[in-house]
Amino acid sequence: MSDFVLLTLLAPPQLEDPLVDWLLSTPAIQGFSSQAASSHSSRTEGMSLNEQVAGRTRRIRFEAQLSADGLRDTLNVLRTDFRGSGIHYWVTPVLDVGGL
Repeated sequence: MSDFVLLTLLAPPQLEDPLVDWLLSTPAIQGFSSQAASSHSSRTEGMSLNEQVAGRTRRIRFEAQLSADGLRDTLNVLRTDFRGSGIHYWVTPVLDVGGL
């Protein structure tokens, strides 16, 4: 079992550049990946009419591996810096880490 977690963020596309800058400046995060994603939900609040018809909302997905010890401070700063931004996040344990 490793002492790492995976922090996943789903963010509105307009937050891509600010989040890249934020992630690069966050001490506990040494690197991350990003990709375009679609978010699907039965809740339509905040969705445009086009998004409601399509059944999805465009998002940018970020994944960052960090130590479990750095997670609490990282989430506290994320909550402060991006309060009300529409970012959705979750944290999962990393069972193993390695390189080949």
